Amino acid sequence: MAVSAFRGAGYGRLPLFHPTKAQLPAMSTTVCSRKFNSLPSRTSVFARYSQPQGFSTRIQDRVQDLPKLVEDIIQTSLNTGPRGALRLAQGIQAVIGVGGEWLADLSKTANASTGLPTQMQLGLLSPLYLRRLFERMGATYIKLGQLIASAPTLFPEEYVQEFQNCFDRAPVVPFEEIEAILREDLGRPLDSVYEYVDPVPIASASIAQVHGARLKGSQQDVVIKVLKPGIEDILVADLNFVYIVARILEFLNPELNRTSLVGIIRDIRESMLEEVDFQKEAVNIESFSRYLEDMGLTRQAKAPAVYRHCSTRRVLTMERLYGVPLTDLDSIRSLVPSPETSLITALNVWFGSLLACETFHADVHAGNLWLLRDGRIGFLDFGIVGRISPKTWGAMEIFLTSIATEEYEAMASALTEMGATDKDVDAKAFARDLEKIFSSIQDLDTEIVVATARGPNTAAVSANLVVDERQMNALFLDVVRVSESYGLRFPREFALLMKQLLYFDRYTRLLAPELNMLQDQRITIASNRRISSRERV
Repeated sequence: MAVSAFRGAGYGRLPLFHPTKAQLPAMSTTVCSRKFNSLPSRTSVFARYSQPQGFSTRIQDRVQDLPKLVEDIIQTSLNTGPRGALRLAQGIQAVIGVGGEWLADLSKTANASTGLPTQMQLGLLSPLYLRRLFERMGATYIKLGQLIASAPTLFPEEYVQEFQNCFDRAPVVPFEEIEAILREDLGRPLDSVYEYVDPVPIASASIAQVHGARLKGSQQDVVIKVLKPGIEDILVADLNFVYIVARILEFLNPELNRTSLVGIIRDIRESMLEEVDFQKEAVNIESFSRYLEDMGLTRQAKAPAVYRHCSTRRVLTMERLYGVPLTDLDSIRSLVPSPETSLITALNVWFGSLLACETFHADVHAGNLWLLRDGRIGFLDFGIVGRISPKTWGAMEIFLTSIATEEYEAMASALTEMGATDKDVDAKAFARDLEKIFSSIQDLDTEIVVATARGPNTAAVSANLVVDERQMNALFLDVVRVSESYGLRFPREFALLMKQLLYFDRYTRLLAPELNMLQDQRITIASNRRISSRERV
């Protein structure tokens, strides 16, 4: 591949420390686009699971599995507790509210001369009203909506398109409620800890809200990440409910077991509940900072310092870093002579962390990866991290190299090594199927959008490489789909790594379009750093 190691881009979302539109001055926008042919149509991931099975055998298997299902439902319900009843009442209220909207719209269209639109016929199960219902239900369902929007081979196209609207939708919590959480968790008056706290949030995400502040005494500028009130109870109740539904669906239709539906829901539940424990995030940040120190990388990169004396499970006070996202091309050029060099630094630091650090940053979208004013790379927001074994990374290295060199038999071998399977894999047939998928990479539609704005003390420029998200996600999921058809099951880290590499590919095409990040000799892969890390320790 001539320009980039591979084609694709992750989706953008509201960065944690990024100014909102209301905080920016007037902006000028430049748009450049490249169009390619559309991708070939793809079949559903469920299409291959249609093997017949004897009726009596199915009944016998269901009877044997029933006690385990009942036990799982009871245990999950006990863990949920009274909050489950509260969420049920809120869910009924949300259904009534959206149902009222549907009835109102129905009355408007019923008098039209044309027939009733399909969307109206489906009622609350239509993409539009289901998305509205998810938004009314709050953070958990908004995140599940984002999952639907990111999985075009699992869900119909009209649902994928509609649920794109779930990104970046997070209402602001009144400061009085944030202030109450701060006082309760810190156990002392706020003016004894902070010189001031800005009541206007820097950003509001689905789980947390971020406010600027200044510490008492040291006068250090900080940001305070505060868990939104009641969000943990909501997550536990919602995710447990979704888990029970997934277990029942899998029980009623055993073929769904092949799609790992329950496993996917379990992973989502674990990762989302980890995000609401800011003590774990503090540990992740400090671990990454130690990695930078051990590797002698403190002049190249930085993570914010954590102030433990004013951090709790629901409150995280961190050093405020100043810089611009890696998609802010104009500002990057004003800060450093070579954007390409900065990108290579970011890649080397991140690749090195895969094995030399306890965890790696698993959410390097533009809001979390900055070029700081002093030229260093800033890594922000460690709520989502991953861990990878040397064996998995070794197979991942071969997989990535084979993408760049288009050696599909090596790719098939690497994926087979990475995935768990209980049967022999036809490597040559697997390689042919992978080649068909990756031959469509060049067909992705690409568009670069650059917007600039300058204020009295800051410059804010955002640039985004927009790729047809349905195509990009379908491409990645096709790899998983075809691999699963050969009996392979991948670890969670595979998806996390692929997502981060897609982000880095986006930065590469913006900052260094001639750079091949998988083949450039200036970029050091993680396995080469593991020995160095141990020697330093």
